[in-house]
Amino acid sequence: MLCLYNIYIAMGVLQHIQHQISALNDLIKINNDRIAGYQKASDDSTDNDLVLLFNEYVDQSKSNVTELKEYILFLGGQPTDGTTLSGKFYHTWINLKAVLINKDRQGILADCEYGEDVIIKAYRKAQDDKELIWEDDKVVNLLAWQLEGFKTSHRTIKALREAVNI
Repeated sequence: MLCLYNIYIAMGVLQHIQHQISALNDLIKINNDRIAGYQKASDDSTDNDLVLLFNEYVDQSKSNVTELKEYILFLGGQPTDGTTLSGKFYHTWINLKAVLINKDRQGILADCEYGEDVIIKAYRKAQDDKELIWEDDKVVNLLAWQLEGFKTSHRTIKALREAVNI
């Protein structure tokens, strides 16, 4: 009976780890969406200050992806290199919108602000997921640190967008 109990506990732990790996891979995908979004915004912008800022945010998400991949490997998982399906739809819409509408500074910043809203929501969802129960302080701190970076980026993008109207 004890052997079956140990197997049941081991399966539960393994399932918990797999759930964490899946959640972290989802965060990699959303960071990859952010990278693609800021690369597109950089291409669409003629403002040097925005191009520099967008490149900084691309680098930020690349660093986040590296950190998330390291932790997934630590858990024994396989990191993803993909993007989210919703991100692909969003980028297709942005590309279509760019063809139909002249992309000005405010429009580009509004799209970037929306992207920051999406990634902040994804990180909060991962942190609040009751099934994950993040027990390792390293990953808890990592997710909190990355989320704070996105909040700072969001405030910057929002301030720049609002300044256009002044």
